[in-house]
Amino acid sequence: MTITVNIHAAKTQLSRLLEQVEEGEEIVIARAGKPIARIVPLVPTRPKRRLGILEGQYTVADNIDDPLPDDLLEEFYKPL
Repeated sequence: MTITVNIHAAKTQLSRLLEQVEEGEEIVIARAGKPIARIVPLVPTRPKRRLGILEGQYTVADNIDDPLPDDLLEEFYKPL
């Protein structure tokens, strides 16, 4: 939902408006009824993934791509 307020209301009620933004509301600030700005919640940014962070902390077996044994494959296809 979008809430429109004039500049005076935005200045005097900023804390309350920001609480509404934190709850997901969008606030439009208008001058003489004409929208001039929008306050929206920030989308949290993910930290950049660093490649190689676990280098040297594990090993991958040489046969990682080999087919699974038949008895183990059968376990995957058993009905629950």
